[in-house]
Amino acid sequence: FVILSNGNLHYFWDLERGNPYLITSFPTPDSVIGYRQVTPNPQRLIEDQIGDDYIVLTQRPNYQSEAAWRTEAERPGYIQANKLRFLRPYQLKAIYALQREVKDGKDRFLFEMATGTGKTLTAAAVIKLFLRSGNARRVLFLVDRLELEDQARKAFKALLSADFQTVIYKENRDDWRRAEIVVTTVQSLLFNNKYQRLFSPTDFDLVISDEAHRSIGGNARAVFDYFIGYKLGLTATPRDYLRRFDNTNPSTRDPREAERRLLLDTYRTFGCENSQPTYRYSLLDGVKEGYLINPTVVDARTEITTELLSEDGFVVSFTDDTGENQQEAFKQREFEKRFFADATNQLFCKTFLENALRDPISKEIGKSIIFAVSQNHAAKLAEILNTMADRMFPGKYQSDFAVQVTSQIPDAQQFTINFANNNLLGSANFLPNYKTSKARICVTVGMMTTGYDCTDILNLGLFRPIFSPTDFIQIKGRGTRKHNFLEQLFDDSLRDGVLQPQKSAFKLFDFFANCEYFEEEFNYDEVLKLPKPQSIVKEASGSDPTVVGGTYEHLGADIISMIKEQTIGYEGMKIDRMFFEKFEDTVRENELIAAAVESGHWDRVIDYVNREVFDKPEEYYNLDKLRRAAAVDRRLTLREILEKIFGLIPRFKSKDELLEEEFAKFIVDTKPAEATAIPAIKTYFKAYVTSDQVRHIIESRQFTDLATNPVFSTRDFRAVPAKYRTLIPEYVKDYVTLNQFAA
Repeated sequence: FVILSNGNLHYFWDLERGNPYLITSFPTPDSVIGYRQVTPNPQRLIEDQIGDDYIVLTQRPNYQSEAAWRTEAERPGYIQANKLRFLRPYQLKAIYALQREVKDGKDRFLFEMATGTGKTLTAAAVIKLFLRSGNARRVLFLVDRLELEDQARKAFKALLSADFQTVIYKENRDDWRRAEIVVTTVQSLLFNNKYQRLFSPTDFDLVISDEAHRSIGGNARAVFDYFIGYKLGLTATPRDYLRRFDNTNPSTRDPREAERRLLLDTYRTFGCENSQPTYRYSLLDGVKEGYLINPTVVDARTEITTELLSEDGFVVSFTDDTGENQQEAFKQREFEKRFFADATNQLFCKTFLENALRDPISKEIGKSIIFAVSQNHAAKLAEILNTMADRMFPGKYQSDFAVQVTSQIPDAQQFTINFANNNLLGSANFLPNYKTSKARICVTVGMMTTGYDCTDILNLGLFRPIFSPTDFIQIKGRGTRKHNFLEQLFDDSLRDGVLQPQKSAFKLFDFFANCEYFEEEFNYDEVLKLPKPQSIVKEASGSDPTVVGGTYEHLGADIISMIKEQTIGYEGMKIDRMFFEKFEDTVRENELIAAAVESGHWDRVIDYVNREVFDKPEEYYNLDKLRRAAAVDRRLTLREILEKIFGLIPRFKSKDELLEEEFAKFIVDTKPAEATAIPAIKTYFKAYVTSDQVRHIIESRQFTDLATNPVFSTRDFRAVPAKYRTLIPEYVKDYVTLNQFAA
């Protein structure tokens, strides 16, 4: 080892590993000795074969030889009983991407994966890869919140405890070195510069930052950079939609400027100078592939919030202490800050309870999180909800229905954990053998946003306006995970009566047009002009509305002026589609592309885009990313994308529309005489075209496998006339391009 220093800058150089690392303090002799014991071999890391059972082989090494696994009918129960975690295809792709980066000599990586896609499981696989291959002897896992610290420890113990030990630093201050995985909040290490006083730069060979945009923001970046070695960032927050900000005015109050700076800093920290992560898996990817759920948005507005949202705002007329008539307008930003209306809060809660999704087993209000303006607002809402719940469910909750979960509440962190574990203020309140939290609603301000894992959430309430795209995406992500409610039911006699045990939807109650704001009003290229603070208005006189100290309390009634529901489909929200629109702008502005499209020289256009536009460091456009951004349920061609951009086609046809067209051609060609069998023939045609599994079964003649096939059953196959059972596969092979139907 060599230490290079000029008295101000210091570098630690491991001659066997490569280039020197910048360090902020000298390593201790003991740390260097421990560091020396690890002989890294990147080639082993690169060549390690990782399959979907990579974690399972640690959890239960001999699972494949056990009878319950080998019996196909018992396998799902065996997996659930032993809590085996198989890696999903996209998680494997993330790890393969990291291996490629290591092969290219990189040591910093960033995974951008939507909430609910299993970042912690992916991180566990990466940790095992580094420890097993000998490229790390100890791993530091950084989080930014206490509840995430405990959550991470439990996850790693469940996944890796057979091979590696996990500890939380503050609980093992004297013996943390005996563990391979150390979990801590970044705040614990920052306090009194603990990371410099108690740790050496060589103590960890791999540092993982969970929710990287938060856990290494501001001063926390110093902790992250202090340790040498490999660095991996995990984040659920996509940033394609944050395109430009007012960099000519560094004092701008546009919240996107701070987000943009944080984005650039995060990507730069992880070696992604081109602002492209090592691997990305978006919410739309997860929804299309069946792993996540998009919300049903409930757009509910009262007369008062409608006025607050209007261009003029809620206008209050009053007489000041000089006898002059005055007016002041309040906007949505001032709700529960300078503008107060108890009737509106009452109406919010009533509307929420009347329209909330119910638990599919106990039929009580589904578990919910409500986001309030402030801690005082959260206290008001919790009180109102408990009063209403006592009327709806007499004697059932005793004011335990809604709970304020904010920083001023003792044990608030534990409340969030108990809510996820279904024992907040009790459990099994309605059914003795159904473990679900007695408390049904947590009312918070910001504690249960980033990284909070509670899969059985059925309702989210936005009882406040939101102006940050990052906050909006994080809050929305609390409901996107799937859940099987039967996992909490321990009474077999009730199971058959549960008609829909799987979570297939969640509601997002929006009382301040937040979704409309991000869909229609949010100008992603224009600096936001935030309102200046209003001048303080003195107490009114007479019988006019009271305006005191610049605040206004509305004592009148309020009514719902609009309520509608919209289920978000494959197309996602605008906030998820900005990448495609950026590509549209790039292509339209290119004169060569526009001229070639106009003249119909498609070969030239496609070749030019592939060579001159795709995979450039400025944006790194490519066909796969554009397909994901377009959010169509099939595989688009580059020509289709360009035709849509230049107005040659009005929209992208869906998979089913193309299937209907192909089937119509088949009918014209074959002219079937069996008119009554056409529905069965169509079902077979569509299943054969779209399902690899169905094609394999038909081609290999393993027809008994249709009995368990979810797409096309034995009964469906029997309904198809005999000659079409072979005619359709032959026709499809000759005349149908299957690639266009892939998701």
